Amino acid sequence: MSQKNWKDVLGSTLAKLPDIEQETTVKTEKSKGSESLTGVHQNFIIRFEKRNGKPTTIISNFQGSDSDLKDLAAKLKKHCGVGGSAKDDEILIQGDVRTKIADLLRKQGHAVRGDFKK
Repeated sequence: MSQKNWKDVLGSTLAKLPDIEQETTVKTEKSKGSESLTGVHQNFIIRFEKRNGKPTTIISNFQGSDSDLKDLAAKLKKHCGVGGSAKDDEILIQGDVRTKIADLLRKQGHAVRGDFKK
């Protein structure tokens, strides 16, 4: 029986593994393309309501898929540092953050209207 050096065994095993850097690059490029919400500029309506006694900012008039709606909701929630949800073509954000949301959406090139400070 011949004994193999552990470095030789490990070296041959590593050579068979896929290159991790190439896979990471491909995933990053795919995610960058979806940030623009399919490249469509939308006309959002922002309003303020109290639901169950709690202040809520509602973004409506969204046109797109459910996954785009949830992606936008996640981006808005992260930007404002609050919670919320997305369903039925509306995004509900906890708190009165109308101005922050309007500014962010305008920077992305969307039209915004509603009851908020300009």
